[in-house]
Amino acid sequence: MGERSVEGLGRVVVVIPTYNEASNLAWIVGRLRAAQPDVDVLVVDDGSPDGTGAIADELAAADPAVSVVHRTAKAGLGAAYLHGFRVALDAGYDVIGEMDADGSHQPEQLDRLLHALAGADLVIGSRWVPGGSVVNWPLRRELLSRGGNLYVRLLLGVPVRDATAGFRLFRRATLEKIDLESVESTGYVFQTDMVARALTAGLTVREVPIEFVERVRGDSKMSGAVATESLKRITAWGVRQRTAQVRRALGRSRP
Repeated sequence: MGERSVEGLGRVVVVIPTYNEASNLAWIVGRLRAAQPDVDVLVVDDGSPDGTGAIADELAAADPAVSVVHRTAKAGLGAAYLHGFRVALDAGYDVIGEMDADGSHQPEQLDRLLHALAGADLVIGSRWVPGGSVVNWPLRRELLSRGGNLYVRLLLGVPVRDATAGFRLFRRATLEKIDLESVESTGYVFQTDMVARALTAGLTVREVPIEFVERVRGDSKMSGAVATESLKRITAWGVRQRTAQVRRALGRSRP
């Protein structure tokens, strides 16, 4: 990884987790490198059987700003991100980002997140703040996402409109304060977990509007079963958190 830097932010890398994204990876990395030439790319491939890892290696061989981590098992989105975060922290990056490989997050809008980071510890590219939007989504999917985020706000008390979003930038200090070693969520609930941890640590979370575009190539990793599992985990986690809050409150109220 090189010594490129973004003015005012230092060295920036975007982590892109992949599993069977052979039809998308070169396309999305090319767009990201064109949109933000000073931002590095770290591909974390979970042993894709379709050759995604080999494509990532070719991209890295041709461009010093691109590097690759090969994992041997498909262990979930959160596990891939945590691995990528540790590699990026060890490499000394000042800002570490997240972005999907399927084109749903537009690299041309990354500048919105970079600008917003000047006054924040974590910036989220949000579908559900004013100005945010989704393209090619059926109504059922939109209702599921909006409803899931409303549920998160009510259950966890998280004042974020799009806590499940995966287009985001963390400052290095933010990831260090979150204590990555204690993060156990490996699936899609990982995104919500990281937001809640940042807020609990007293850090500033900002949302900026983005246009989210449904993938046109390859298969979506989101299914009804995945969404249901995420809601189950958020419910269990939220109940545990609320119970702990009540206990602490009761402990303080005792004479």
